Amino acid sequence: MKRLVISALVFVIMLGVVALPAAATVKRYQISESPNVDLSLDGPAFDLGGGGPDVDQAIQWMINQVRDCSECDRLWRGFADRTVDVVVIRSFGDDGYNEAIYDMDGVNSVETLVLDSHDDANRPDVVATVENAEVLFFTGGDQCDYVENFLDTDLHDAIAYVLDKGGAIGGTSAGAMIQGSFVYDACQGSIRSDEALNDPYDNYISLTNYLFEWRDLKSVIVDTHFSERERMGRLMVFIARQLQDTDAEEVLGIGVDEATSVVVNYNGYAEVIGEGAAYFVLGDHRPEECEPGIPLTFSNYKIWKLSGGDTFDLRYLPTSGYEIASVEEGIISFEE
Repeated sequence: MKRLVISALVFVIMLGVVALPAAATVKRYQISESPNVDLSLDGPAFDLGGGGPDVDQAIQWMINQVRDCSECDRLWRGFADRTVDVVVIRSFGDDGYNEAIYDMDGVNSVETLVLDSHDDANRPDVVATVENAEVLFFTGGDQCDYVENFLDTDLHDAIAYVLDKGGAIGGTSAGAMIQGSFVYDACQGSIRSDEALNDPYDNYISLTNYLFEWRDLKSVIVDTHFSERERMGRLMVFIARQLQDTDAEEVLGIGVDEATSVVVNYNGYAEVIGEGAAYFVLGDHRPEECEPGIPLTFSNYKIWKLSGGDTFDLRYLPTSGYEIASVEEGIISFEE
């Protein structure tokens, strides 16, 4: 009888062990010194990377902006002491960014956090690491992971805190697409331009609003890999959907090519850095026809195409230099 009781207890304990859910595990990859937590900053600043090869110059630009050091190196005028801590945030992968960023001017430390759950984003140690950073960088991947894991979490608030204290936030591909106040989240899968134009309410068009609400990226939606994957049509649809479904009076789409970044300083001035182009696409009225199952009709988008070194004022949009494009029953045309 005693043996039966012991065996039963062992069996129950084994069941309990098997039934327990696995604890959330955050992967950390850190290089160099402890964070500087008392550095005064001169941001906010943003880097919207278009995917493909990273634009190291744009990441260095962010670092220089928050150090108030755009014209100096780490040995000039005492700026050696104004070094920043960079945290790389990703939903999968490893420390692939650490060495390259640590080798940049003005970097005190780099730490990569691999966060793949909502629980990860509420961990106090994760929140503290992010709050102590001066520069955050979101890698590419799947923007749905970021949306689902970060929305309504303590990490979400910590990210906003970094910007509020004058820090910088950058990202590439999916990591850039989450920065606008309107986000194509791709939680139902990706969509091509022709599919979106043919049905603006296709099930694959999944949108999240106000994951973040950065001052100079309000009523903005970002798309990446832009020319390479012919995404002008779907960006036009995303803009039309926001004008149709929300109270936005105008929506600005920013399409960024691969190997290209759009950086934005604290005054709201955007500059293009890199090999490709960036497209600023404005919709400033409601679409003529934007309904489920019916091809889009929307007249008179304004499109500015900018190359490396060109600038764009996000607070006071330019009144010239644009091209007019329209969509008629799902077909795009440009005025000559």
